Amino acid sequence: MLELAVLGLLHESPLHGYELRQRLKATLGTFRAFSYGSLYPTLRRMRDAGWITEDDGDAEVVAGAPALTGRRGKVVYKLTAEGKERFQELLAEAGPSSWEDETFGVHFAFFGQTDPAVRVRILEGRRSRLEERREGVRTTLARTRSRLDRYTLQLQEHGLESVDREVRWLTELIETERAGGPPPQTSETSTTSQITPPPTERGAP
Repeated sequence: MLELAVLGLLHESPLHGYELRQRLKATLGTFRAFSYGSLYPTLRRMRDAGWITEDDGDAEVVAGAPALTGRRGKVVYKLTAEGKERFQELLAEAGPSSWEDETFGVHFAFFGQTDPAVRVRILEGRRSRLEERREGVRTTLARTRSRLDRYTLQLQEHGLESVDREVRWLTELIETERAGGPPPQTSETSTTSQITPPPTERGAP
């Protein structure tokens, strides 16, 4: 998913490493934690694959932004023709890997560049996955409710409410996509809580 995020940002404009990291944090920080430790090895692999190129910029070095090649000066990363093709391939993926907890938010961040039919398939897959999870938690709660203390019970119920909200939000998005209209307006807080799975979902029995 880091490859998709990097390709998507470089598709918009060339960036040097520090700028790229800041853009990743600003765009996807809600969903994933990025660090130089994971970014620069990924950039090296992408460079070796021919998806990006490096240019030495003339601008001053930004403090705390290590260059991929170790040279002094600011290294600017640009997308190649092969990189653009790879980006389109990743955008077209609509299988289970695109709607899991750790990947859905990254795909959603680039929905503006994704084919409408692919968007619907990803949204439907995400909704189906959450509905399955919701039913599993409900079944477990019905079986164990009497054995749970009130705090654990409230935690589980909060997780269910979070899943319910995301399912409703996904349903609205799917209906809007099928109708060809703009996405429904949601507050920043509610959208974040819907895309990012709550801890109770991950730890639910």
